Amino acid sequence: MNEMFETFFQGDFGSQPANWPAMLLGMLLAFAEGQVLAWVYMGTHSGLSYSRSFVNALLLLPVLVSLVMMILVNNLVTAFGMMAVFAIVRFRNILRDTLDTAYILTAIVIGMATGTQKYASSVIGSAIVCGALVYLWWTAFGSRHRYDLIVNLHWARTAKELDDLRRVLTRHSCKYTLANQRSHEGYEGTDMSYRLLLRDSNRVEDLVNELKQVTGVSRVTSMLAEDESEI
Repeated sequence: MNEMFETFFQGDFGSQPANWPAMLLGMLLAFAEGQVLAWVYMGTHSGLSYSRSFVNALLLLPVLVSLVMMILVNNLVTAFGMMAVFAIVRFRNILRDTLDTAYILTAIVIGMATGTQKYASSVIGSAIVCGALVYLWWTAFGSRHRYDLIVNLHWARTAKELDDLRRVLTRHSCKYTLANQRSHEGYEGTDMSYRLLLRDSNRVEDLVNELKQVTGVSRVTSMLAEDESEI
């Protein structure tokens, strides 16, 4: 029985004996850091592309990469064989969010660091990257909040009589912009689309009701606008 266990472990020696405690520590560290990365993703993700399987991949990927690095570091022949296998495998998943790519790369780097026994680098690096990701989410870095409501309406009067409409828009918004205006021959009136930065976001219904009471205004619709970069 003892000889069988010796043969089992000696089979992994390659060019140098395997360091089993270091291997165990590396994979456990990769698992822990992958879980932190997954928690950061779950807490900061926004949009419609959330996937539970992607979160699971963020947790599992560092462990797998760590194991791959440990295998390759001890056996050059296996390294070439692994490259051939990776050349055959194709990842079919298309990342909808550009930031998801950063999470994937972070998971890979964590696995590479722990797999090559650079434990301190993996901990410090993952902590800095996770902190940066939380900072980007907390500060909404890169967002441009220029308006928060889109109002579409039909104006049946002339353009010179827009003062009644503008007074209502000015009363409810800090600023507004005429984003689109459409009219053509044989079509009565003008379809208009305004972008508004509201004074009070809780009074959208009051704004719509006042617009409907303005003479010449009809077919009023409103839509809350998300961050401009996401539209």
